[in-house]
Amino acid sequence: METAYFLILWYGILHAFGPDHLTAIADFSIGKSMKKTMLITLMFAFGHGLSLFVFAKLLEIYELPENVMAYGDIISSSVIIGMGVYLLYMVISDKIHLNKHMHEGKEHIHIYFGKEHSHNDSVASTSAWTIGALMGIGGVRGMLITLGVLNGHAVDLTMVMAFIVGVSIVFISFGGVILYLNKEFLTNKTNVRRVFATAGVVSVAVGANMILA
Repeated sequence: METAYFLILWYGILHAFGPDHLTAIADFSIGKSMKKTMLITLMFAFGHGLSLFVFAKLLEIYELPENVMAYGDIISSSVIIGMGVYLLYMVISDKIHLNKHMHEGKEHIHIYFGKEHSHNDSVASTSAWTIGALMGIGGVRGMLITLGVLNGHAVDLTMVMAFIVGVSIVFISFGGVILYLNKEFLTNKTNVRRVFATAGVVSVAVGANMILA
């Protein structure tokens, strides 16, 4: 059984390297603080893992044809495209703002959407959990193939936790890269617009490629 957990952990690590997942983490983490970035990545990982668990359980009970399962990939792709379109809209409509102010003698930079900056972490974490859950539908087939290699082991919560640990390792590491970019490049509004526009274009391209592939 230990081998099963290790394989699921490894599958989680490999699964997290998918361009759609890294794109989603980048979209959520650009311009965020370390606390928000870590919270977002963990919520995305948990939403992703629990979604895989629920749908894998359903597929253990009901055998669905391949074309029905393929809709999971379409949902994942649509989510990525939607995030990209949203970011591009915010850039074009000039609704991404940068605010600099001092705290205890240190300059702090806050980037926010809309008219008012908010320190409320619940909205971002809930959104990350929801997006992670929706995109988890697209990974169900890969999870079941992996489980098939494990001599027919049923999906249980312990396996899901191993998967979540695997994806979290990659997501948090990638979140660290985004934090570095936030600190070094997002220091003025011009760079902010360029980075968010790039993220939007990449998201649309990745999502479209997933649908057409």
